Amino acid sequence: MKKTLMLLPIAALTLGACDRGCHKATEAEIAALFDRWNASLATLDPALVADNYTESAVLLATVENDPRLTREERIAYFTDFLQLRPQGVIDSRTIKIHCNKAVDAGVYTFTFGDGTRVQARFTYTYEWNGRDWKISHHHSSAMPN
Repeated sequence: MKKTLMLLPIAALTLGACDRGCHKATEAEIAALFDRWNASLATLDPALVADNYTESAVLLATVENDPRLTREERIAYFTDFLQLRPQGVIDSRTIKIHCNKAVDAGVYTFTFGDGTRVQARFTYTYEWNGRDWKISHHHSSAMPN
């Protein structure tokens, strides 16, 4: 007896997997994740800031040369960064929402406790972990000019 193998387009396979367990957010929900992160900065508690990230998140921070790949490395970074008393404001953004993932990218401005400001480009990639959205990748780089 001859067996026939039926091939499906990759898009059909991807869509089917996504439909079974897909959590899609609204743009407002994804935008609020920055507000949650920014509010955690205001606590001045580096562990609370680190709680916004997945365990395997990549942090490419504005004022740091080295990627922060572990929770401990992220806490160490935020321990120093929070001493500057940063608060961010989104200047412009584009949000893209996918199945269990979302991207928020644009430009923000940080104001520090001493009144200085830094404008930077940002990208936050979020993952749905079954209970909450967490940052899986965060890249921030100061504007070149």
